[in-house]
Amino acid sequence: MTSPSNGNGFDAAGIDEQTWTELEKQLEATIPVYDRVNRLMTLGTDRGMRRHVAKLIEPGMNVLEVGCGPGSFAETLRGTELSCLDPSAEMLKVCKKRVDAAREIHSESQVKYIEAIAENIPIEDNTFDRVVCLFSFRDFKDKKKGLQEIYRVLKPGGMLVICDAGKANWLHGIFGRLWMATYVQIVARIVTRDPKHPWKWLAKTYTHYGTHKFYKQIMKEVGYNPAKVRLLLPLGMASRFIAVKPE
Repeated sequence: MTSPSNGNGFDAAGIDEQTWTELEKQLEATIPVYDRVNRLMTLGTDRGMRRHVAKLIEPGMNVLEVGCGPGSFAETLRGTELSCLDPSAEMLKVCKKRVDAAREIHSESQVKYIEAIAENIPIEDNTFDRVVCLFSFRDFKDKKKGLQEIYRVLKPGGMLVICDAGKANWLHGIFGRLWMATYVQIVARIVTRDPKHPWKWLAKTYTHYGTHKFYKQIMKEVGYNPAKVRLLLPLGMASRFIAVKPE
C-alpha cells in the first residue's frame, strides 16, 4: 500500500499499519453504543439503508459481509448462506451472539464467522453471489487490495455493494466534514458521556476519505464493470456503490 503522505496516517487509498491498529481499538470501544449512535447520526435512517441493501440480495444466494461489526446488518438477512468477516475478535463475538440468535428463531442455516482483514480473505475464488460492506470500506488498510480480494471471491456476475460516507466531490466533502465535526460529535458525546469518545475517529476517517470518482476509478482498474454510485440519507451524508464482476 502507498504510505499516506498527509502525516496523519490516512489517505484516500488506505491507512498505515500503526494508525489502522489504533483505529480498530477505537472501533471496538464503540460496541456498547454502536447501534444507538449510528441511528442518531443517520437521523434514524440506518434501518432503511440496511433494508435497501438487503433488497439487492436474492433468496438462496451466498453472501459475505466484509466488516460485519457487531452484526447490525447480518442479523436481518433471511434465506441466504452467510459469512461474516471482521478483523476484530470482539466485534465477531458480539456479532455471533446476535446473528445466531436471530437465525435460530427463523430456522436459518448456520453462519461462518471469519476473523480476517479485507485485504486477505481466506476463502476460495468465485465463492459469493454478493459481498456487502456497510460503513466498513472507509476503514480498509489498503482499499485497492481489499477491492481486489473481494473481486477474487465474487462469482462471475457477482455484485459488490458498499454503503459508506457520502463524498460526491470536494465541495460536498467540505459539508460532510462540518457534519461529522458538529452534529455527529455532539450526538456521540451525549450518548457516551465521554468528551474523548471513540466516535471522534469518524471525523478523521471521513476527512481523508476519497470522492466517488476516486473509488470508481479504482474499481475500474481492479476489473469491475463500471460502478454505479448514488447518495443516500438526508443531505447525502452516505453513498452506495454497486460494482459487478464481469461474467
